[in-house]
Amino acid sequence: MASNQDLPEGTLQNIVEQESLKWVFVGGKGGVGKTTCSSILSIILSRVRSSVLIISTDPAHNLSDAFQQRFTKTPTLVNGFSNLYAMEVDPTVENEEAVGSDGMDGFLSELANAIPGIDEAMSFAEMLKLVQTMDYSVIVFDTAPTGHTLRLLQFPSTLEKGLAKMMTLKNKFGGLLSQMTRLFGDDEFGEDAILGKLEGMKDVIEQVNKQFRDPDLTTFVCVCIPEFLSLYETERLVQELTKFEIDTHNIIINQVLFDEDVVESKLLKARMQMQQKYLDQFYMLYDDFHITKLPLLPEEVCGIESLKSFSCHFLSPYQPSIHRGTVEELEKRVSTLRQQLKDAEAELERLRKGKQKA
Repeated sequence: MASNQDLPEGTLQNIVEQESLKWVFVGGKGGVGKTTCSSILSIILSRVRSSVLIISTDPAHNLSDAFQQRFTKTPTLVNGFSNLYAMEVDPTVENEEAVGSDGMDGFLSELANAIPGIDEAMSFAEMLKLVQTMDYSVIVFDTAPTGHTLRLLQFPSTLEKGLAKMMTLKNKFGGLLSQMTRLFGDDEFGEDAILGKLEGMKDVIEQVNKQFRDPDLTTFVCVCIPEFLSLYETERLVQELTKFEIDTHNIIINQVLFDEDVVESKLLKARMQMQQKYLDQFYMLYDDFHITKLPLLPEEVCGIESLKSFSCHFLSPYQPSIHRGTVEELEKRVSTLRQQLKDAEAELERLRKGKQKA
């Protein structure tokens, strides 16, 4: 394990400074704070970029909750900003709306249902086609939990398999398709029209996939908490990203307990010891990553002001408010204990008086 001096800086400053970035994915296990982190990252990027779009691809959309503003499948300007936009995309709904119930689209939809995963791949391609027509400086993806995210990254190969299956259908039922074309009197139902639509989507997604594999244009930020399951999930995610040749060199460890409570708690102490065990493993496994530790707060990070306030911990390492073993810490502890003793004595006196009246 590298010494503290050799470790990369524990902040996301490297993403802010990489001006060539076009796509930033934020992902990890469910419930670790991905939406909060992606929202804050988009706010930080909006300070240095001309225009930023944050897209939620998680069916359980939380962007609206994080910003306390309603978002839809259309990019909407975030309140209080002039260059930050947000949209929430539901792949299933998008696909149902994208393909009609009649004509070639309806037939294509029926065929697509026979190919697992291709409906999401097609709707994702449609979304990317839409996004590419918009001129955003950088796009931040607030992704669904790890399994969904990995499926999203497999979409190009899913489309290729779909095309192969379509070609098999063409070879088997080519005569039937030709008769249907003549029956409807135009080429809308033609095999070439159907394959052409899939080919068009495949071209878009292959173009984007090429950008996804370019570390100058794309990076993936893994969000986790210092617990076993989250560490395991992060390791799986990093391995899959490496397999897909997608750059990742940032890990955010959220909900970290820092030893800064004046009066010690046995529960907190036990949790901190457990967390430290997994923090050490993170630093051992990812000694070449930028690891940003974020504190567990007593309140939720919700709303623009809270997000902005918490953003400072993304750009400079969090510093506990007190340091153990110092004169200041001991004075503060004595003062707190005196106040607690005073409060307890007042409560005892109140209870005694109540007992005497009874």
